Parts: sequence; C-alpha cells; structure tokens
Amino acid sequence: MTKEGYLEGADQLLSSVVVNAVLVDKGYDADERVLETLQAHGKTAVVPPRSKRKQQREYDQALGKAHYLIENFFCQA
Repeated sequence: MTKEGYLEGADQLLSSVVVNAVLVDKGYDADERVLETLQAHGKTAVVPPRSKRKQQREYDQALGKAHYLIENFFCQA
C-alpha cells in the first residue's frame, strides 16, 4: 500500500474523534493529513517525527513512551 493510501481518510476520521490527544506512531507523521487536521480541531498530536524529516519538530516524549508501552503490552502473547 502506498503512503497516500495508508493515510487516506485519516483527516476525516481524526477530526471526528472525541479525545484531547491522539497517540500514533511515525507512520502518521504527515503535516496536511494528520498534524494540521488535529491542530485545527484542538487536539494534541503525539507523533514522533520521522528521522528523515527535513524539519524536525517537538512532540511530548513522555506520552510517546506511554504509547510505546501500551502498544507492547497488548502485542505480547
């Protein structure tokens, strides 16, 4: 699946989610489709920036670590 296909509809879905913060992985580091949409709707985006991003940006590393721990907890068999 292409990067564009992976994020298709993300802007519409994320704008309707009733939360204060959205914790996702680096795959959702897309300004127009994810970050700007969340910001426009008053939500905090906790998305680690991709390492190859030309302009690195800040994110809440404590919430990012919590996302990692929660995800790994549910992935264990």
